Amino acid sequence: MARNIASREKDYSQWYLDVIKAAELADYAPVRGCMIIRPDGYALWESIQKHFDEAFKDTGHVNAYFPLLIPISFLEKEAEHVEGFAPECAVVTHAGGEELEEPLVIRPTSETVIGHMYSKWVQSWRDLPILINQWCNVMRWEKRSRLFLRTSEFLWQEGHTAHATREEAVEETLKMLDIYRDIMENILALPVLAGEKSEGERFPGADNTYACETMMSDRKALQAGTSHFLGQNFAKAFDISFQNRDGELEHAWTTSWGVSTRLIGAIVMTHSDDDGLVIPPRVAPVKVVVLPISPDRDLVDSKLMPKSSEIAETLNAILGKRSVKVDTRFHMRPGDRFFANIQKGIPLRLELGEKEYQREVFQAVRRDNGERFDIPWDQAAVKVPEILEDIQHNLYNRALEFRKQNTFKAGNFEEFKDIFAGKGGFVEAFFAGGKEEEKLIKEETGATVRCFPLEREETGTCFFTGKPGAKLAVFAKSY
Repeated sequence: MARNIASREKDYSQWYLDVIKAAELADYAPVRGCMIIRPDGYALWESIQKHFDEAFKDTGHVNAYFPLLIPISFLEKEAEHVEGFAPECAVVTHAGGEELEEPLVIRPTSETVIGHMYSKWVQSWRDLPILINQWCNVMRWEKRSRLFLRTSEFLWQEGHTAHATREEAVEETLKMLDIYRDIMENILALPVLAGEKSEGERFPGADNTYACETMMSDRKALQAGTSHFLGQNFAKAFDISFQNRDGELEHAWTTSWGVSTRLIGAIVMTHSDDDGLVIPPRVAPVKVVVLPISPDRDLVDSKLMPKSSEIAETLNAILGKRSVKVDTRFHMRPGDRFFANIQKGIPLRLELGEKEYQREVFQAVRRDNGERFDIPWDQAAVKVPEILEDIQHNLYNRALEFRKQNTFKAGNFEEFKDIFAGKGGFVEAFFAGGKEEEKLIKEETGATVRCFPLEREETGTCFFTGKPGAKLAVFAKSY
């Protein structure tokens, strides 16, 4: 039945694309490197978006919108920032049939234009903090694109905040990192390593970058979200200055943070299998599908459909609107209907045929492990939510165990190289090198520093330089 999906073990890249195609999440656009997000993919993004948006608003952040086009001079004000993004920028030189006096950049991120506006809005300490988020699209011209993971245009949220003190800005940076980790783990069922990025992996123009790193089922790392402490770099470049409580003029301290549609790729690669997509119930747009099954249309119309609609209505009242749907594709063979829902990743299937109707049960099938069992009609309202929660926890625990089994330690560079010459995974090693050392390690092994985990404070001898007092780092090959 899964003939349209390549084997994950034999061809991981093709398997990933096949899962997305079979689940009808996205397709390639006519413009190189861009993608079209199909309705099922966009519904998943809306679900992800909803959980993050509520968390942002619960912590005092508000949504706004800033322009798609940025004067190129804005990027040039922050030298390190423009150097970091210059190769990825798409530039508009003509509009309205004329050449523009100043080229406009399609935003790769919005620190510059938002910094410009904050400089107008901030005069006094009373104007701070500013806690703004925007949901938008950005463009970074990717030479090698892959649906959801790396596309020239993608959807995301970018938060931008300004504060009166360094301490407030650092607190904000780490708070947003923790919000990301909480939602990724508890809603998306993605085990996360939260930590500080290395010098070589830091966001252009930031003092510090922190990230949530996750392991995919091919043992590579995916940077699932980042939170940046920008210090006063952008504030100085755009003159975001204010009069403090003592009447003195000083520059604000700023942050930025973001997650994107890349998270859909993370869900696909963490949880899915050779049969297709698997979605954790808490983020699944459709959590349960009910399938009335019979060649007898009179039976379907008189008994199976009314009971299916009844349970769907009951469960929708408990799980949320549109969380449960009834599959009425009677023109398809039962096996094809089953498998179509399997490939969509719907967490739980409730089948209702003549035998089940006579026994007043649904036959339930879990997407995460394929287990089949009966649920009596009068217990469905209680049992179904319990099963969905069990699926949620099982997916998280399964991914966490996979990460643990594929995390290794290296005390020297030879051990390090041997690990990445094999299956790879996450490698813990003490590291005290800089950009040059990171570059050499990447050139020889393909691995980079994913983060220095915040919850691991031990130090030791650097595996690469031999320097003492090195911090614990996690290395991996990554997307």
